[in-house]
Amino acid sequence: MAIARRPLRPGEELWVEDGTPFRSDRVPPGHKVALRSIVENEPVLKYGQIIGFAKHAIAQGSHIHTHNLESREFRREVKARASQPVQPYPEAERKLFRGFARDNGRVGTRNYIAVISNVNCSASVAKYIRDHFSSKDLLRDFPNVDGILAFTHKHGCVIQPGEPTQLLNRVLAGVAKHPNIVGYLMIGLGCEGNQLSTLRSDFSLGASPLGANSPFFLSIQSQGGIRKTVEAGVRSVSTLLPRAQAAVRSPFSLSHLILAENCGGSDAHSGVTANPALGWASDELIRHGASSVLAETPEIYGAEHLLAARAQSPEVARRLLDCVRWWEEHVRAHGCSIDNNPSFGNKEGGLTTIYEKSLGAVAKGGQSPLMAVYRYAEQIVSPGLCFMDTPGFDPVSMTGLMAGGCNIGVFTTGRGSVYGCKPMPCLKVSTTTALYEWMSEDMDLNAGTILDGTETVSEVGMRLLEKIISVASGERTKSEQAGIGDEEFAPWILGPTL
Repeated sequence: MAIARRPLRPGEELWVEDGTPFRSDRVPPGHKVALRSIVENEPVLKYGQIIGFAKHAIAQGSHIHTHNLESREFRREVKARASQPVQPYPEAERKLFRGFARDNGRVGTRNYIAVISNVNCSASVAKYIRDHFSSKDLLRDFPNVDGILAFTHKHGCVIQPGEPTQLLNRVLAGVAKHPNIVGYLMIGLGCEGNQLSTLRSDFSLGASPLGANSPFFLSIQSQGGIRKTVEAGVRSVSTLLPRAQAAVRSPFSLSHLILAENCGGSDAHSGVTANPALGWASDELIRHGASSVLAETPEIYGAEHLLAARAQSPEVARRLLDCVRWWEEHVRAHGCSIDNNPSFGNKEGGLTTIYEKSLGAVAKGGQSPLMAVYRYAEQIVSPGLCFMDTPGFDPVSMTGLMAGGCNIGVFTTGRGSVYGCKPMPCLKVSTTTALYEWMSEDMDLNAGTILDGTETVSEVGMRLLEKIISVASGERTKSEQAGIGDEEFAPWILGPTL
């Protein structure tokens, strides 16, 4: 098959490589056209890999999509190959960015104060405290502070012991310890199952660095109600603001960057333009000593064998494949299929099966060896290419990556996602020039020039690398300029709601 770069008209004459002509169906741009006849049940290949099976015979020139191509289970063999170690740049040639030094040795790309609710019952109070500090006053009095953020969610009362509780608390502790958070206040109700004391103990969220009298943890019931808690919270944040203002940007090696990689609103061009360009930039960041993290386990399904083959050890490969097997059992238990993942927009953009979507998605990981596999929101400590087990749903996936310590993100999109991810700046990369021009107020970089033939993958990758460095040093992304990112915090919730 081939991908149509432009709309194909019914009966339009095309040629295969040997010059033999044939006539095409009507095929929308980004969709697939059969280069030869395909028999019923025959596997259909793209990127040299199986993306599905013919439901019935497909004639040469036919449009290949959901009407004649379907997903079926098939065996994918991991052909382990010796992963080539990344050749790092000499120290003298490594690029720098300007970030905020933190006491724990990490470096922030932004300088926020966080108000974190450990349970939904304290969510409104967290927002009231945030809203007390207007952006205009902050900009005037504390220009080095990027803002006050309220991190709220819908859970935390009666939650299941074990991994469901630990997962939620890994996210909340990850926000508190995030390099883009200069200080935080955590608020509970008092009677919730997810007690502040347990969270503090399990994740070593100790006393305030400003002294024992600084209230970083508040309980609404202990304070005596909403008004008193809001007043105490405002005092706490006011105490933090001078410390946040004192933070200034300094030059640091790119080894202090942890890149979150996601794609959303994908189309068939994602695996041809934006994702490979991000993969090139990811490889370059890794050569500078950085970490780069793939995620969205349901969206590597059908391509996991390619990632596992690049694992730096059999144990890393096994951990990745264990994640995939868990998802197979998880969706089966709920009567679902991973192939339900391609959304309406994905299919409109030419993606037919999850296998096709995944093969394009893994291109974000470039060619570097896979060094580590992490649980959702687990702290990322390994340099190089890593993987985090997350759902494919963008806000949940990016929340896990952010909580794991990613201090900058790149989000590729073919249909036009407008996602933002405070406190982590997130660049949006369009797959086509038409999308970039249509949504210029939301897209940070155009990878469609690859499809246009005016730039190569490496040229766009280099532009993206320079943009990542600039944003890490303080340049505002389009989502930041639009104020997007306050409502996208969405921890992954496991287990029943009781």
